[in-house]
Amino acid sequence: MSDQPRRYEDLAGFVTALVENGTLRAGMRAPSLRKVAAQHEASMSTALQAYRLLEDRGVLEARPRSGFYVAAGSRVALDKPAVSSPPAKAAKVTVTPGITDLLEHAANPELVPLGCAIPSAELLAAGRLDRFLARAARTKGTDYNIYTEPRGDAELRAEIARRALRWGQVVDPRDTAITCGCTEALSLALRAVTKRGDTVAIESPTYFGLLQVLESLGLKALELPTDATRGIEIGALEKALAAKPVRACLFSSSFNNPLGFAMSEAKKRRIVDLLEAHGVPLIEDDIYGDIYFGKERPKPFMALRPKADILYCSSFSKTVAPGYRVGWITAARHIDRILEEKFALTLCGPALPQVAIAAFLASGGYDSHLRRMRRVFADHIDRMTRAIGRSFPASTRVTRPAGGFVLWLELPAGFDSRQLFDRALTKGICFAPGDVFSAAGRYRNCLRLSCGHAWDARIEKSIGTLGKMVHRQLGD
Repeated sequence: MSDQPRRYEDLAGFVTALVENGTLRAGMRAPSLRKVAAQHEASMSTALQAYRLLEDRGVLEARPRSGFYVAAGSRVALDKPAVSSPPAKAAKVTVTPGITDLLEHAANPELVPLGCAIPSAELLAAGRLDRFLARAARTKGTDYNIYTEPRGDAELRAEIARRALRWGQVVDPRDTAITCGCTEALSLALRAVTKRGDTVAIESPTYFGLLQVLESLGLKALELPTDATRGIEIGALEKALAAKPVRACLFSSSFNNPLGFAMSEAKKRRIVDLLEAHGVPLIEDDIYGDIYFGKERPKPFMALRPKADILYCSSFSKTVAPGYRVGWITAARHIDRILEEKFALTLCGPALPQVAIAAFLASGGYDSHLRRMRRVFADHIDRMTRAIGRSFPASTRVTRPAGGFVLWLELPAGFDSRQLFDRALTKGICFAPGDVFSAAGRYRNCLRLSCGHAWDARIEKSIGTLGKMVHRQLGD
């Protein structure tokens, strides 16, 4: 191919933006294939592929002998969520009961799976990965039926370090430990730099699993105002650091769950410089970093400030193997303490899954898999956003994530998403109510929808059903 991989998606994004901002309205003729191809220095076949993709997504419609036109109802006119405004005071975390209720329903295969942020099995590379696992078990099963060292499999740590070099991040395998998913990595990081009763600054809203970890460790959460596009508000962070109640910060590198934002490199550098000036360590959650929709993978905090006090955490749970529970943490300044905590908690991780993932990474299959997943998730998010625009009230606000596979919806103040959650279950639909994304049960007027499952008629119908229920609950 003469065009760069995924070039047609860039063209599709360009036309979609014209529709989103109202430049192209329903019924208007889209720019000709020849014009789009010339403007973007692309081939006609690439332009046609882009328009066919937009036709599949319901953005454009083809008219015989006339060209492509903007489809009726294609524009998503919903605003983005407002900047959050949590209390400027640390709070005790109490979220477990609500999360337990959510997870019990999210695991029910009979319900439409909009609740948990886990990719569906058919989107994962399970078959290829299982072959690597079977081969390792068949050829050296006895060798791997042992305890590994607390750091984990050496080859896997080396593969992780090799991948990090691609975006300028230097990772020493000796300063890295393999963990049971990203959750254990975050827990080990917090154990290494905090003690019970300390305050940790976090984004707001934030992932409920992180809140559970804070609760279990007896830590307080200071929720910072967060923009759905730009991330945390620097001014609020500066005030919190100046007041000196913060023992550590825990931020997403990119695509926070549930907002999906991507901070600029300049902002990331400024955050790390602020933390360094106040002697506050940064715990970096980069679990969604590989699921980006732009041209390049966003650089983590650690890649931008290699010598800073950063504890970097990630895993393969969102991209290839949630069931394998393989994550990692790298932190040069704290690795000894982390290994002590790891040894006390779980001694080590299972060897075979680590060996299988290391072989998968070495084979080169991971990159082609990621490219496919990014295309699929971008498409799912686009389809769900449009379905929300068609079905939900005009007052609904919805995120425009730059990566990941979740959407955050904000409804008018006073709306109760927990009440909607209970009613949706009776219709066979599960989603995540907003109150579990806050230490103090805020965001009850919000909800998160997962786009991790293949788009089909069942999911599309469920969005329509939720929209009707929201209309009724608001008295529309």
